[in-house]
Amino acid sequence: MSKLLLQDKVAIVTGAGRGLGEAIARAYAAEGAKVVVSDLSLAAAQRVAATLPGASAVACDVRVPEQVEALVAACVQQHGRLDIMVPNAGIAVVAPLAAQSYAQWREVISTNLDGVFLCIRYAAPALIAAGGGSIITMASVTAKAACALIGSYAAAKAGVVSLTQTAAIELRAKNIRVNAILPGFVDTELVSSHRLEFEQQLNIPDFNAVIAQRQGRYGTPEEVAQLAVFLASERSSFSNGSGYVLDGGVSSSLL
Repeated sequence: MSKLLLQDKVAIVTGAGRGLGEAIARAYAAEGAKVVVSDLSLAAAQRVAATLPGASAVACDVRVPEQVEALVAACVQQHGRLDIMVPNAGIAVVAPLAAQSYAQWREVISTNLDGVFLCIRYAAPALIAAGGGSIITMASVTAKAACALIGSYAAAKAGVVSLTQTAAIELRAKNIRVNAILPGFVDTELVSSHRLEFEQQLNIPDFNAVIAQRQGRYGTPEEVAQLAVFLASERSSFSNGSGYVLDGGVSSSLL
């Protein structure tokens, strides 16, 4: 029987109470990792952790440095190490830039970009202590191609790509690899909850039909999670500072 790809590894996944984070946590556990399931909602984190062998749940607001630091400390205290960090927690505000409040802008940037920085900042010492590891950031295809109504989200994700590249260079000598995943539209609650807003504000009769035309279909959380497994495993040992586009071709086609 072949060895599981993440056997005996310890991972933290933020925003893992649902959506992509939950799918990644489940995929990691299936490959033998002990997962610290983190979410703003402790109840959501506990729901997921309760179904995964050896998993634990920790509430964390990734916008708060002390909470991110405590999240990493709790992981090391319970499992003795940290091998994989996935700063996945994110939000979106659907509104034109000219109609978006500064408070809304700051909330998105703080969660989607500041939160990634804080996870890298506090995970790095623990990863170094473990002899190295992998950080997988969650960016978006919107970092490379504009999409109306989610300018703050796209700006944050573009920042994540740049942050990933810098961290990869700075941490390479410590045997830490840092790579980004750039999904297209994936069938998650975050996407589905905003479909009506896109239809109404952009005068689109059927948002799902647009997705079918532009990228063939919605991606699945499990497809994103399998890429996250690859980037966390030794199979991607020469990948560092890279951004993996997973979008069904939407960013490659004019029509």
